[in-house]
Amino acid sequence: MSAILFFKQKIRHLLCLGLLFSFCISCKNKEAKVITEVKNVSEINNNIPVYDFNTLEPLFYTKTDKTYIINFWAMWCGPCVEELPYIEEYAAKNPDVEVLLISLDFPKDIETKLKPFLKKKNITSKVILLDDPDANAWIDKIDPHWSGSIPFTIIFNSKKRAFFEHAFTSTKELENTVTETLKQ
Repeated sequence: MSAILFFKQKIRHLLCLGLLFSFCISCKNKEAKVITEVKNVSEINNNIPVYDFNTLEPLFYTKTDKTYIINFWAMWCGPCVEELPYIEEYAAKNPDVEVLLISLDFPKDIETKLKPFLKKKNITSKVILLDDPDANAWIDKIDPHWSGSIPFTIIFNSKKRAFFEHAFTSTKELENTVTETLKQ
């Protein structure tokens, strides 16, 4: 019974994220902060920042043509874990694309579970943990059509933005989706 309550809480959390993101899209004066690139592989995901949604929100905007992929996921989400290698492969092939993995796991698990998971899975994309309990307040700001389920991916630049509430099943599918999304 507690697993069902936990899942429902996570869904509410994600639903609020969509609402906040939609609100943020309408604010055109905001610009995405460039996600710090880690040059030394040994430092990758050594320090996983914990953000609330207000801190995370500016990362959803850019005034440049640079492509961003933001993926909401969690270690407990099977489809999320299955798609991570495709996102990693895409990122390796496309170093000009900024990839950000937003973990919805618990902050208390960063050292004991999340970091070991990332190391075991060879995840080198930047990871941020979102810890904002009021999911009902921010999910719709991300995308009002988002049910709150994960994985959830946003692909955008200054001109185009698209949302995907499903797991990518191959690197090729992700490549095609990015290309189609950003077509002029």
